[in-house]
Amino acid sequence: MQKQNWLITGVSSGLGRAFAQAALAAGHTVVGTVRSEEDLRAFEGLQPGGYAHGRILDVTDDDAVSGVVAEVERSVGPLDVVVANAGYGLEGIFEETPLAEVRRQFEVNVFGTVATLQAALPHMRRRRRGHLMAVTSMGGLMAVPGMSAYCGSKFALEGILEALGKEVAQFGIHVTAIEPGSFRTDWAGRSMTRAARAIDDYDELFNPLRAARQKASGNQLGNPVKAGEAVVHIASVGRPPAHLVLGSDALRLVTAARAAVDEDIRAWEALSRTTDFAEGAQL
Repeated sequence: MQKQNWLITGVSSGLGRAFAQAALAAGHTVVGTVRSEEDLRAFEGLQPGGYAHGRILDVTDDDAVSGVVAEVERSVGPLDVVVANAGYGLEGIFEETPLAEVRRQFEVNVFGTVATLQAALPHMRRRRRGHLMAVTSMGGLMAVPGMSAYCGSKFALEGILEALGKEVAQFGIHVTAIEPGSFRTDWAGRSMTRAARAIDDYDELFNPLRAARQKASGNQLGNPVKAGEAVVHIASVGRPPAHLVLGSDALRLVTAARAAVDEDIRAWEALSRTTDFAEGAQL
């Protein structure tokens, strides 16, 4: 396998850490971003004096993101793979979730990812090679009650990444959306932000969902180590996927959600066709 330079945001824990460890185990150089000096030391301690390089970064600071990417290109080397992983989950009923929390969810999950990929893209375009990845979620291809802001942010990323992939394929740059299911990380535990409950009309629907998610935390089906190995693998193939669904639960739920969309399209196809002019330009 050809050795690569990786940049992964959000490597202090969870899937970001798993991706970084897998890339390091494969002999790649990894620059990982964290939010504190303590996390930086812990990350670089994975390979003292080796190939793990930490950088402190808040992905919502656009100038800082651009600065870190430019500095890494100069001091570590040309980036071959960039994984925009930093993000978090916001749980809450749509009607109860404050608009400020929704904005913050998009600021981190969407705009932080966009800033990271935009900062790396000019370097890859000049070299006519590279692989841009971003962690969306199975919640970017299907939605569940009580996660409207989170799923909305991930749906937004899916559209951005799909369009981006079509724009940069001409330059030899690959784009992959990573869509994990439930993995045994702290995502549903201390890492999740939860909107306060206020409207009891939603209790019957939502309370069992919240309780089940909390109960499952720490016992999820997905193995982060295997997720890391899968991501490292697709970075080594000539034709990586535009979509990488990780986990059998994600496969089941995403397949069912897409089938439901297809059924709506089929059921209402006749009505859809009634909205055309008699003659017009087809896209």
